[in-house]
Amino acid sequence: MKTLVWLSAGVGLGLAAYLIFNAPTPQYATGSEDVEDAAGSAAGWGTRQSASGVGNNVLGRVKEGLGNLTGNDRLANEGLGDQVAGSAQQTVGKFAQAAGQTLHDLNR
Repeated sequence: MKTLVWLSAGVGLGLAAYLIFNAPTPQYATGSEDVEDAAGSAAGWGTRQSASGVGNNVLGRVKEGLGNLTGNDRLANEGLGDQVAGSAQQTVGKFAQAAGQTLHDLNR
């Protein structure tokens, strides 16, 4: 019975992620279309990187917890590394989102 709950949760999260990443962005009639396309691409890439960074951060926390629980220092250290990589990915994603928004604002 627990498997069905976890499977349903996974399918629900996957569907939510699909809808968020494939949501249409507003189109504006002013400015250059090429710049708007670049702004949309940068913002979309940044959103995907941020989401991936959150996933890596959570995975790192799980690995660290399992490593500490079982006494496996290698797994715990790998988890810490995944957390650092996830945080870096989130930062890069936020920067790309900000760059996309700046391009959009300058194109008005």
